[in-house]
Amino acid sequence: MAIEIERKFLVKDQSWRTLATGTVYRQGYIMSGANGTVRVRLVGDCGYLTIKSASQGISRSEFEYVIPAADALELLETLCDRPLIEKMRYKIPYGDLLWEVDEFMGENQGLVVAEVELTSPDQSVSLPEWIGPEVSGDHRYFNSSLVKFPFSKW
Repeated sequence: MAIEIERKFLVKDQSWRTLATGTVYRQGYIMSGANGTVRVRLVGDCGYLTIKSASQGISRSEFEYVIPAADALELLETLCDRPLIEKMRYKIPYGDLLWEVDEFMGENQGLVVAEVELTSPDQSVSLPEWIGPEVSGDHRYFNSSLVKFPFSKW
């Protein structure tokens, strides 16, 4: 079992765009509730099944497994809640950390969020100049919440 410790921020401008090339992510949720989530993700020709516990602050348990892309596609098409999460993910090194900028498409188009994974909840983080307000504690920005309440409907 791994512990995911993650902070999430809005992105305030476009200056990050020249720093990385994006990759298409499609993901859906088989289960999402107070105790956690079961997510299916397709990234290129790689599939993933991920189980996450409910968050405790900025931390939660995470179990992630590689699955065949065909299985991931079948799960996305048949078992996952709608709408699916579709986004471009950009991985940007900054200092000693790797930032992941997600530019959402579909019903969440217009939302751009940056995440950074940490080794401890109190780890110091140097923020890139393109980072805006922190939204780590705002559940509206969780991908599982964006399925139920898409950004376009806020």
